[in-house]
Amino acid sequence: MNDEKNSIIESFRTMAGKDELLFRVIECFPYPIQVYDTDGTSVLVNKAMLEEYHAVSADMIVGKYNVFKDPDVISTGQIDVLRRAFRGETVFFPDVRVPLEEISRRYGISDFDVEAVYQDITVFPIFDDRDQVMYVAALLINRRIYRGKNEIEKAKEYLENHWLDKFDLSETARVACLSKAHFSKLFKKHTGMTPLDYYTNYKIGKIKEMLADTNLSITQVFAACNMDYSGNAARSFKNKVGVTASEYRKKYF
Repeated sequence: MNDEKNSIIESFRTMAGKDELLFRVIECFPYPIQVYDTDGTSVLVNKAMLEEYHAVSADMIVGKYNVFKDPDVISTGQIDVLRRAFRGETVFFPDVRVPLEEISRRYGISDFDVEAVYQDITVFPIFDDRDQVMYVAALLINRRIYRGKNEIEKAKEYLENHWLDKFDLSETARVACLSKAHFSKLFKKHTGMTPLDYYTNYKIGKIKEMLADTNLSITQVFAACNMDYSGNAARSFKNKVGVTASEYRKKYF
């Protein structure tokens, strides 16, 4: 990948002084690219970039967006590193989480089909024939894309396979390859409940199944489900089911 990126950068640099050709090549390039003037103002976004973020028109960005004034860029604390590209260096920002919510708000986009995107961003100068920085381009390559449903399905499977273990939000989020905060938000969006509620409901479902075995006492049923039939466990069951474990057994078995 590094060799490919270097090859791309050198290819663009060979077009120094040929603005029309350079822009035509960038426009048709398969990776998202945004080109900035030397003051940080966007002068070109290619077709791949517009398709990536479902923007209606390049007119929404070109001449209106300035990378140095973007709050999300400022918040990274990497502005000084970014400015090095405008002074003639190539800089690399690995595994950057794309601020989809801010992009959605800024451009009125409501149909993103992804939940999270992480990109490797290479920012490099394009020189004129006097070896002066003419433009600066940002090449964006997706490293990881989370569309939400698959990640949540993995988490649900993990919780169902580890229902006898103590609930661990950090480990469940790790399985989904998401941060705890983003995972919790995404899980509730897709299931209508928190990860802890899903885990608890699944566990209580197992208790309800085992209550059918009347050879086991209620205390034994809870113990088999790795729950101590004390006040907390009993209250949790009643809160979720609406009746006590004893009443549930009498009613259905």
